Amino acid sequence: MQPSDLVMNPKQVFLSVLLFGVAGLLLFMYLQVCIEEQHPGRVEKRREQRATSGWEPVNYLQSTPRIMTREKIQEHITNQNPKSHMLKDPKDKLENLLNSKRPTRVFTETNHSQGEAPALGRNPGSPTIQLIEKQQGTKILFRKFSETNWSVDIRPLNKSLVTDSRWKRIDATQEKRRSFLQEFCKKYGGVSRPQSHVFHMVSRIYVEDKHKILYCEVPKAGCSNWKRILMVLNGLAPSAYNISHDAVHYGKHLKKLDSFDLKGIYSRLNTYTKAVFVRDPMERLVSAFRDKFEHPNSYYHPVFGKAIIKKYRPNACEEALNNGSGVKFKEFIHYLLDSHRPVGMDIHWEKVSKLCYPCLIHYDFVGKFETLEEDANYFLQLIGAPKELKFPNFKDRHSSDKRTNAQVVGQYLKDLTRTERQLIYDFYYLDYLMFNYTTPFL
Repeated sequence: MQPSDLVMNPKQVFLSVLLFGVAGLLLFMYLQVCIEEQHPGRVEKRREQRATSGWEPVNYLQSTPRIMTREKIQEHITNQNPKSHMLKDPKDKLENLLNSKRPTRVFTETNHSQGEAPALGRNPGSPTIQLIEKQQGTKILFRKFSETNWSVDIRPLNKSLVTDSRWKRIDATQEKRRSFLQEFCKKYGGVSRPQSHVFHMVSRIYVEDKHKILYCEVPKAGCSNWKRILMVLNGLAPSAYNISHDAVHYGKHLKKLDSFDLKGIYSRLNTYTKAVFVRDPMERLVSAFRDKFEHPNSYYHPVFGKAIIKKYRPNACEEALNNGSGVKFKEFIHYLLDSHRPVGMDIHWEKVSKLCYPCLIHYDFVGKFETLEEDANYFLQLIGAPKELKFPNFKDRHSSDKRTNAQVVGQYLKDLTRTERQLIYDFYYLDYLMFNYTTPFL
C-alpha cells in the first residue's frame, strides 16, 4: 500500500463528518425519549415554565400604592434592620460578632531557652489562659444578653429639677408623645427580642456619661446642634455657639454606644436617659435633598449624584455624568423608591424606625423638630444641665436659605405625580404612625 492511498479526499472527509453528525443527533433524540418516558411530569413542568417565563423590565415605581396591613407593620417593626446586617439566628449574629467584630490579639509566651511554648495548664496566669477566661465570660454575658427582653422600660424623668411652671404644658405634650409611641409599639410590635445586629441597632446613639444621656441621632432634625450640646455637657467646649460644623461632624469628640462592649451597652440602656428628636418625614426628606444636592458637596455629588443621573436621566450630558451636580428632586425620588438603587441608602433620608429602633429601644424623651427649642431646653432642665446652657437656634449651614417648612415642601412635591407622592408616604409610613404626624395632602 502506498502512503498516498491513506490520504482521504475532501469528499470522503465531508461524508465522514456528516455521518458522525447524523449518528450523534439520533443518539440525542433516543436519550431524550427515554428521559421523557421516565420523568414525564418533570419535563412537562419545564416546558410550561419556558412557555410562561418572559423578561420584564424592572418597575421601580409601582403603579399602585402599597397597602399596609397590621401584619406588614408588625413584620417591618420586627425586622427593622437591612438584610445586609442579618443572619438566620440572632444568637448567631452576636456570637459571630464576639468572635470577629472586635478581635483580641493572642499573645503566646515562648520559652526561648528551649524553643517551645509551655502547655496551657502549666501557667494559669499566662496571657493565653487569661484570654480564654475572658472569652468564656463574654459568652456567658452573651447568653444572658440574648435571653433578656430588649424593650427596656421607660425610666421616669426626674421632674423635681424643673421648678418653672411654664414647663407644665411642654411636659403634658411630652407625656402624650411617649404614651402614643408606647401604645403603638404594644399594638403593632409584639416583639420581645431584636432580630437585628445589636451593635447596628445602637450605632446612631451618642453617649454622654457625665449626665447619663443617650441621644439617638436623626439627621435633619436638629442633630448638629444636639451634638454641640453634648460636647458642652462633656466639658469639651464652653459654649455651643463656638463649635464649628467640621468639629461637630468630623472631630470624633463624642462616643457612640456601639463603641462599648455588650455589658456597657446594656447597662447604659438600663440606667441612662434616652432621647430621640424626630421631624415630619416629608420636611426631613426635602431638607436633606436641598442640603446635599442644591449646594456644592464633595461627597454626595460624586457618590450619589453621578449614580442617580446615570440611571434616571435619559440623554444626560457628559458634564453631569462626570461631576454628579444638578440632580433634580424627581430623579432623587426615583432613586429613593427604586428597589434596585444604584447606590445604597444614607442616614440623612433613612427612616427613623431604622435609625433609632423606637419599638425595640424605649426612649424616655421624644422631642420634635417642630417644637425643637422648647423641647430641647425642657430636656436640659430634666437632666440637670447648667442653667446657662440653652439650645442654639442657628442653622448649621446655608444660613441664607429659607428653612424647609410645609410651604417649601409643597413647592417640591408639585413636580411629582400623585402616585410618586403616595409612594413617598408609603416609604415613611411607619414614621408617620409612630410619631403621630398628620398624613400629608397628596
